Amino acid sequence: MRSAVSAPRSAKLAWRSSKGRHFGLQPDALGVATRMAAGRVREAGIALAPLLRSAGLSVSQINKNDVRIGVASQIKFLELAAQALKDPLLGFRLALDADLRQIGLLYYAAASSQTLGEALERAQRYSSIVNAAITLKCLEAGNFTIALHYFGIARHSDRQQMELLVTTLIRLCRTLTGLSLKPVVVRLVHRRLSGSSELERFFGCKAEFAANTDEIVFDKKTAQLPLVGADPYLNEILLRYCEQALAHRRSNASSLRVMVENAITPLLPHGQARLDAIAPKLGMSSRTLARRLSAEGLTFGEILNQLRSDLATLYLSERNLSISQIAWLVGYRGVGAFSHRCKRWTGMNPKRMRDKLLAGY
Repeated sequence: MRSAVSAPRSAKLAWRSSKGRHFGLQPDALGVATRMAAGRVREAGIALAPLLRSAGLSVSQINKNDVRIGVASQIKFLELAAQALKDPLLGFRLALDADLRQIGLLYYAAASSQTLGEALERAQRYSSIVNAAITLKCLEAGNFTIALHYFGIARHSDRQQMELLVTTLIRLCRTLTGLSLKPVVVRLVHRRLSGSSELERFFGCKAEFAANTDEIVFDKKTAQLPLVGADPYLNEILLRYCEQALAHRRSNASSLRVMVENAITPLLPHGQARLDAIAPKLGMSSRTLARRLSAEGLTFGEILNQLRSDLATLYLSERNLSISQIAWLVGYRGVGAFSHRCKRWTGMNPKRMRDKLLAGY
C-alpha cells in the first residue's frame, strides 16, 4: 500500500518545441498511457525506438516507471502508435485494458470516498498528480457533468489521449459504484468519421464529435450514488498524501498561444475565428489580446495560419474526409483558396500532400 500512495518522486516539467514555435514548459504525466502503448507496439513486432524519437522520447524513459512523461510527447506518441498499429481507437482500447489502480494515489483517494460526486471532487482537485495538462470540473446545475479542459497543451493535436481519458472516467464511475452507469451524452471536441459506433456501445449513449467542449453528462442523481469501497478513515489518510503530492507539483502557466489555439479550433468551420471573437472568450478585449501577443512576439494572424496548417495536415491523413470538407473544417469557403494556401504551406496541392501522408501510414 505504501508504494501506491507515496508522492511522485519526480515533479519535473519537460521542454517542448514545435516547427519554429517558441520553447516553453510542458505539463507532464505519470506516463501510464505511453507505456501501455509502447507495450502494444513491442508486441506487434514494430520498431519502438523510432516512434519514441519522433515524439521526443527515449526507450530509457519508457523503461523507468517512476519517470514522468511530457504530455505533448505522450499525445504525439499515442497518435504515432495508433498509425503504426493501424488502430484508430488505440486510446479507447488502452483505457478498456488498463488496471485502474495504475492511476495510483488518486484512484485510492477516489475509491475510498463516500459518494461518486465526492470521488470526482477528489479527481478535480488532484488530477495534476496523474496528468498536469488536464483540469476537471464537476458541474451539478441540471445534469451532473464532468468537463475536461486542456491546460498548457493544444487540444487540436489530440484524439487518442482524450478518448482514453473519457473512457477511463466512465470505467472509474462504474467500478466505484458497482453499477453499469450510462451517461446521457459524451461530447468530444475532435472529429471522428469511423469507430464512433464502438465507442457508443461502450458509453451506452450517443457520442457527439466536433463539440465545443469535452464532457461526460450523467443524470443529475448520479453524483449522490454511494461507493462500494467507501472508507472515511482511509480517505482522510489518503487526502493528506494527496495534499503532499500536490504541494510537490510545480504550477504551470498555460501559454497564451495555446489558449488562443484552443479557442480558435471550434470556430474555424463557422468562419468565426477572428480576433474580436476570440478575445472575449479569453476574458479580454481585442486590443489587450493583440498587445499581449505582441509582447510575446506573436500575432493573431500568425497563430491562425499555423493552426490551419497543422489541422490541414491532420485532416488530410483521414482517408474518409474529402478535400472540400477539409477546406471547410480549416475555415476556407472554397477548395481553390484552400489549395492555394496548402501549396504555400507544403509546396504541394492537397491531393499530393494527402498521397504523401497516407503512403507513410
